Amino acid sequence: MCSEFPEGPGVDVRGEASAWTREQAERVRRTDGTVAPIIYPPERKIDPSVHIWDTWFLRNRDGSMAQIDGWRVFFSLTAPSELLPGKRHDVATIRYFYSRDGKSWQPGGRVFDVGALGSRQWAGSALYDDGTVYLYYTAAGEAGEEHLTYSQRIAMAEGGTVRTDGEGLSLDGPWTHSRILDPDGIRYETEAQSRGMIYTFRDPWFFEDPATGETYLLFEGNTPVPEGSDACGGDPVQQEFNGSIGIARSPTGDPTDWELAPPLLDAVCVNQELERPHVVVHDGRYYLFVSSHRHTFAPGIEGFDGLYGFVADSLRGDYRPLNDSGLVVANPANAPFQAYSWLAFGHREEILVNSFFNYYEYDRPSLDDIAALPEPEQLRRFGGTLAPTIRLDVDGDRTRIRDTLAHGHIPTAEEDLPGIWFEDRETAAGYGGATASYVDPENPR
Repeated sequence: MCSEFPEGPGVDVRGEASAWTREQAERVRRTDGTVAPIIYPPERKIDPSVHIWDTWFLRNRDGSMAQIDGWRVFFSLTAPSELLPGKRHDVATIRYFYSRDGKSWQPGGRVFDVGALGSRQWAGSALYDDGTVYLYYTAAGEAGEEHLTYSQRIAMAEGGTVRTDGEGLSLDGPWTHSRILDPDGIRYETEAQSRGMIYTFRDPWFFEDPATGETYLLFEGNTPVPEGSDACGGDPVQQEFNGSIGIARSPTGDPTDWELAPPLLDAVCVNQELERPHVVVHDGRYYLFVSSHRHTFAPGIEGFDGLYGFVADSLRGDYRPLNDSGLVVANPANAPFQAYSWLAFGHREEILVNSFFNYYEYDRPSLDDIAALPEPEQLRRFGGTLAPTIRLDVDGDRTRIRDTLAHGHIPTAEEDLPGIWFEDRETAAGYGGATASYVDPENPR
């Protein structure tokens, strides 16, 4: 592993990557087409015994959701529901859930009891290939550590076996865990090089390119920017905001064999954290999505906790921001942290977006203030389950929130979705327990 920066203050830190520029990010604004409706608590959580947050599906190589004897599976980061929500990342474990109808999800339990790398697991992705489950995840901390550390390695577990019967589904090992990717210090910053608020090398996402059949892992990283670099006009504060979307390629197509490649996109001078990158191929275009926070934007840029996206004609780009700025879904101004960790996926001719229900009845500008609330209030205001699924209209480099489905509703491939539009938010918010965006009278659909 290399721990040295590239040489010279004028080094090209971007290389082949597309760039999310300050000029583009400074256009971020909440609009009727990008603001999600207010989320209200569901009648019942999927699993009241645990907090549920970052979520991903068991997918086939082509990106479609795996259906095994009619069952589908999602994975989530979880923690005991009695734990204060702000502590959940310190004990996160991966659990799985399964359903036939995409509405009623049953808990399946922890995926790994022993053997996982690190002291806890953070987000990743899952592949079902030729009867075997491959689970890519972020190994956080060190196994057996007495005091929490925040080191991150991209890891995988292979060997999972799915069994079904008329009552349900089980996922069993034996699992073999391996560390598959480390930063090289040249294209991807190492922890020792990091000068920013948050170091990232995590969130592996399996993707097979339909145009070439080649196999990739996307992940979140940081672009090395040495002190004295010309990046950001030489501004050392802005240089600390250096998020990137990394990629590794399998030279053989084997889902266990990976080598680093140049990043797809970077946000040097713009944003420190481009979380959970993933691609949806729609109408022949490549839609690259990330989640990001208000507080991880560089000084001078007013962003939001939201889903951001870019589009290109091929996997390698060039990527241009959706809606001119990159913003696709934003939380409302009066509920700025109501959802997070958005995951876009195709359903027939649509793009749908899943996320988790974060903090509600909370409108302070910073999540830091949550800790000042009494502990019962911290627990009450944390959703800790899946949020309503968003339906997106997508036309080239333009998107618009169409409406939403119920909490945790992940439609089956056979399911027809209604064409619902409302003339005002009040009517939309009261529709059958689900919420929806309203039709702009000046721009009827």
